[in-house]
Amino acid sequence: MSDRGSLRELALLFLRLGATSFGGPAAHVALMQQEVVEKRAWLSRERFVDLLGATNLIPGPNSTELAIHIGHARAGWPGLVVAGACFIAPAALIVTACAWAYVRFGSLPSFAGFLYGVKPVVIAVVAQALWRLGRSVIASVWLGALAAAAALANALGVDELAVLFAGASLSLFVRLGASRGAAAALAPLGAAGAASVSPVVFGLWPLFLFFAKVGSVLFGSGYVLLAFLRAGLVEERGWLTHSQLLDAVAVGQVTPGPVFTTATFIGYLLGGAPGAAVATLGIFAPAFFFVAVSAPFVARLRESPAAGALLDGVNAASLALMAVVTARLAHDALVDWPSLALAALAGAALFARPRWNSAWLVLAGGLAGVALQG
Repeated sequence: MSDRGSLRELALLFLRLGATSFGGPAAHVALMQQEVVEKRAWLSRERFVDLLGATNLIPGPNSTELAIHIGHARAGWPGLVVAGACFIAPAALIVTACAWAYVRFGSLPSFAGFLYGVKPVVIAVVAQALWRLGRSVIASVWLGALAAAAALANALGVDELAVLFAGASLSLFVRLGASRGAAAALAPLGAAGAASVSPVVFGLWPLFLFFAKVGSVLFGSGYVLLAFLRAGLVEERGWLTHSQLLDAVAVGQVTPGPVFTTATFIGYLLGGAPGAAVATLGIFAPAFFFVAVSAPFVARLRESPAAGALLDGVNAASLALMAVVTARLAHDALVDWPSLALAALAGAALFARPRWNSAWLVLAGGLAGVALQG
């Protein structure tokens, strides 16, 4: 296929995912796995998981970075830009519309019924992805034990980064043995090469710089993002009230696409449409940079025994973290018999027909939720 054809495929896929992928990063990963591994065979499961592991080693929005990695793997540097931009754009436009309504009418539209139906379906989608990816990642009893230990540690409150680091270190220790030097085994890598506030008060440049800094240093979940934004925007600068911040985070959580579009909502409140564009660019630009720098090295990691062991550990720990997030989401989503039935029906459909477009299942779940809650 021509480069132009590959770019068109990437654009159409990630525009659709950006407009329909409800449920947060774990759901985004599951949907991408279904689309690029199961349906289109653009990547093997092993390569997909390696790219997922790589996103956990750099700061920024992991599911967006995974989209950028997939674009690079499919169509080189143009694909990197197209996949990432197309995944972000629909979500940013939807969030901007929500921000406009919030400023115009003073409240957020109600998503309660729709989300009631969407969440159980998302649980089924992520469970299917975990099952399929797990068969590639958990290639030994040892890696299964490592994944179980990582899940338990995170469930007990150990930080995500600490879990990833421990998983990588233990995998390296077991692969090479305590007496062997990792430096020599890493040698092949050395050859790789290389609204209440007016924008007039502070201008758009400080807004861009703030969100670029957040996108450059943020690891972890949406709760970590909330902590960064509270400290920087509410307590330090006083640009937002606490209530406005919580509303912004809520919109980022309930709309499709990247959760980091919370920045889009905040940008609109602070600077209208230009503020929304600047904040969106600021928080996502570092992701493109980090993936561009790291992408050429991901394939070479498998050439090094030590780096391969590190990546195996990161991959196992990453899936464990995804499983813990899914369990927590299930606790919030499966609240009664109708929601359990929706999850069971969606799961049965996905396991019976793995190549079904799960976006339609998610939409059907949302509509069912509206009917049940209406």
